[in-house]
Amino acid sequence: MKRLILIFAFCISCAQTDDTIVTPSKINYTISNIHETAYVPWSIEFVDSETIIYSERRGKLFLLKNGIATEINGVPDVFNKNQGGLLDIELHPNFSENKKIYISYSKSNENDEANTAIASAKLFENKLEDLKIIYLGEEMTSKRLHFGSRLQFDNDGHLYFTIGDRGNRDQNPQDISRDGGKVYRINEDGSIPEDNPFVNEKVAKKAIYSYGHRNPQGMFKHPVTGQIWTNEHGPRGGDEINIVESGKNYGWPKITYGINYSGTTITNDKDLDGMEQPLYYWVPSIAPSGFEYINSEKYDNWNGSILVGSLKFMYLERLVLDKNNKVIYREKVAENVGRVRDVKLSPDGYIYLAIDNKGIFKVKFLESCVLVSTSEGKTSEYFGAIVTSSKVSASFIGTIIFYI
Repeated sequence: MKRLILIFAFCISCAQTDDTIVTPSKINYTISNIHETAYVPWSIEFVDSETIIYSERRGKLFLLKNGIATEINGVPDVFNKNQGGLLDIELHPNFSENKKIYISYSKSNENDEANTAIASAKLFENKLEDLKIIYLGEEMTSKRLHFGSRLQFDNDGHLYFTIGDRGNRDQNPQDISRDGGKVYRINEDGSIPEDNPFVNEKVAKKAIYSYGHRNPQGMFKHPVTGQIWTNEHGPRGGDEINIVESGKNYGWPKITYGINYSGTTITNDKDLDGMEQPLYYWVPSIAPSGFEYINSEKYDNWNGSILVGSLKFMYLERLVLDKNNKVIYREKVAENVGRVRDVKLSPDGYIYLAIDNKGIFKVKFLESCVLVSTSEGKTSEYFGAIVTSSKVSASFIGTIIFYI
């Protein structure tokens, strides 16, 4: 039986900013498609090391085990238009006992307007029961973009989630009386924590934790500090990484490193008093989605790195940070693998990817570096990846195809 293996390679670039920084000289890994789908798998979450729950934006939720996907019933109707649909998944920290699951999705009204909803439910076998909406963005709009929707529990049992600016950048992000352009923090039942920053502001949405965001679609809890990190889509340029802090204003659209898609200026200001600077920003934009911190013995050379999916350039990006959280090295992982929608670390320490219209993939290290011959006949050392999938495009630059 023939199996298609694609080996694609990236030349090592020691893009160091300081002589004390050590960049690994050899990294190689396999990327295996464990489940194919023609739709958009928006989020992946783990029940255990062998069982995945994943959402498809079209409004479907699945349990995946041993390569077999079983649909989960009881999913609410979703506004499956443009960027809307069934979006993120988060399990309660005590899921093994209470079976509680949280989902984010776009919910519409009778006028075909929508906003982001957060719901809790209990998962029994392959059915959601006792589903309750615990937060719904109030400013409904016919615009079908910037739903945000990432979910993350912190160490104290608070649930963080995001709602993008919903296409109303000049009003929503800077107005704490309106939903949109915010990171929120609620208790597991949807109630408001007493120490939320705006609980004593008469007109404010009490669930708001930070504001001035455009469209955050990546979020993780740092395994050491417990801080909540986000990445968010900028306009044309200006995608950002932020460490979210209580009550802080992250500036959008008053300050930005991006411009309008048309090429015109949004603002001349890149910093203003009372507004936070991003930890890192991209120009040009990579369209970040999914976010994960590597804390696994399976990836010794990558430990302490962060991973970001790129929808625009269709790769997974690895960023190395120093002790001051300064990005000192960037690396493309699996270039042209597809639109990476989500990235997660499994309980047994492996990296999994959700890729638009392709499916769920698993990343594993190999023991030795791949050596290939260049067009000049010289042998060079590369970052190598082996991809096994009938869905992965063969249009890689420098791709080598073997049939075995």
